[in-house]
Amino acid sequence: MNTNSEYKIDTQSWLTLALLALIWGGSFMFVGVAVKELPALLIVFARLGIAAAILLPVHWYFQGALPRDSKTWIACAGMSVLNNVLPFTAISWGQHYISGGLASVINATSPMFGAAFMALFVMETLTLRKALALALGLVGVVVLKEGKFGDLGAQSLGILAVTFASACYGLSTVWAKKRLMGIAPMTIATCQLLSSATIMAVLVVTFSSPALYGQASTQTWAALFGLAALSTSIAYLIFFRINKRSGPSFVVLVTMLVPISAILLGYFVLNEHLSVVQLVGAAIIFSALLIIDGRVLQKFGIKLA
Repeated sequence: MNTNSEYKIDTQSWLTLALLALIWGGSFMFVGVAVKELPALLIVFARLGIAAAILLPVHWYFQGALPRDSKTWIACAGMSVLNNVLPFTAISWGQHYISGGLASVINATSPMFGAAFMALFVMETLTLRKALALALGLVGVVVLKEGKFGDLGAQSLGILAVTFASACYGLSTVWAKKRLMGIAPMTIATCQLLSSATIMAVLVVTFSSPALYGQASTQTWAALFGLAALSTSIAYLIFFRINKRSGPSFVVLVTMLVPISAILLGYFVLNEHLSVVQLVGAAIIFSALLIIDGRVLQKFGIKLA
């Protein structure tokens, strides 16, 4: 295991982080294309099924056979629900009603939910800095909806769905700390995707219509493959590479970059726009992320416990 002194942060690290942000930002663009023809369950099943099929041979080549013990599979199955099935479905459903750029901004609150859940489960202390970041993040979400949460229209439901996804990602950090320690990262990713794909297969057969895949256009299928291959399989591999080379405190900065790439891709590719109010909300959430990361505060000599 690397110590902080062994982590390397250089130009290559920043370029790789920017690439990961572009790929993950692209996931909102791909979903934005697919939601025009397919419901959320079918989008997520295709994403997870294709991604699992890609990572499985990669795991066999680099890590060997998959684990056979029930403890590992139960841990990965739990992670698959919190980190894939629920958030992917919520985001895909939410993007039927809000833009990918707005969804990416809301999704950037995930680290704040993570801090809250870690404190709730007494795994980390909720410091003044984290509490301030959480409060700012909440203000940012309220601004995005202009404070009108009593209005459960389509946009409100979309915002709430993506906020729920962010909460799931935050809760998954607690699960990972408790259940996934000691398991190889690639094994976690592969077993997680296989478990997710299996769960989604049951949900699709029960609650959706797989026949709709046959009616999807070439453009939609291209988006599904991009979502699965680039924004899921390859993204996992890049994430673990950065994490190993530059450390977890560096790779978490991708959270701040994803909304930028998602908004730019949505603007130039899908002709999406954010209103002035939404840009203000995005700026507030971005400032909360800077506070929870802490490094910018240190550069200016601001000390918050």
